[in-house]
Amino acid sequence: MTAIESAALTAVRDCLGLKPSETLLVLTDPPLLDLARVLVKVARPLAREVLLTEYTARELHGQEPPPPIPALMAAVDVVLAVTTRSITHTAARRTATASGTRVAAMPGITEDCLIRTMNANYRAIAERTNRVAEMLTRAHLARVTTDLGTDLALPIDGIAAIASTGLILHRSQWGDLPSGEAYLRPQEGKSEGVAVVDGSLAGTGTLHEPIRIKIREGVAVGVDGGEQAQSFAAQLERVGPLARSVAELGVGTNDKAIVTGNILEDEKILGTVHVAFGNNTSMGGAIEVPFHVDGIILNPTLTLDGHVVLDRGIPRF
Repeated sequence: MTAIESAALTAVRDCLGLKPSETLLVLTDPPLLDLARVLVKVARPLAREVLLTEYTARELHGQEPPPPIPALMAAVDVVLAVTTRSITHTAARRTATASGTRVAAMPGITEDCLIRTMNANYRAIAERTNRVAEMLTRAHLARVTTDLGTDLALPIDGIAAIASTGLILHRSQWGDLPSGEAYLRPQEGKSEGVAVVDGSLAGTGTLHEPIRIKIREGVAVGVDGGEQAQSFAAQLERVGPLARSVAELGVGTNDKAIVTGNILEDEKILGTVHVAFGNNTSMGGAIEVPFHVDGIILNPTLTLDGHVVLDRGIPRF
């Protein structure tokens, strides 16, 4: 068995817990078809049936897959989305998990990422992630600061955090593979301050220079920086006002993840936080828009009700 096949087997056998009685639907698009076929190959001996369905790559994270994909997703036991753009924050995913399907998303996955991150200790990641999720759930106010100028206050009182552990073993569970993050939606309309994104940005990749995002009443009201910042600002303008909403605060918990420019891996990096804009309905919010873009903040200090959780990127949990 090759290294990529071994990593793929870990994903479907250990992280998804695929059973002989189950039907797996693997979704993909042309850029990731070859990698999807590897996952199909290793999954077939483990499942009753494995289906591979390809559709045209979406333009943005959070855009809906085309008919009849949503109906197929809700009709199977397990979905593995090996697609260029994420389906996590879509109505199709929410409907599928509501019907009992468990869903794993691998948006923009690469062979290198799969091999490296599937060698992580997911039991340890799960323990770490659950611990941080509990801390977020108990807190009233999160504050993120960095030496580059981030100073962002995010009210989170009464919001239950989600632990994305990488172990998607039970009905209606969903998450990314690779995984390792605890996240939640801040209270809508209340986040205030500045986020300086200096790691990477979903759909953009590794940043050549930081993007400074001014946030008032839970909305991005200004975006400054170089060409990548201008491109992000143009995306926000094109999608519309709801795309500017602060949708998520996340904390990475995967010690194998590194900065690659692929948000799937980057948002999981232990010692980082990320702030997302756009759709928050998958986290129980009311912002419904076909857009969800995460920005990675490196070396942050994160406090929860004044308690230090990250100290310039060093975990204190």
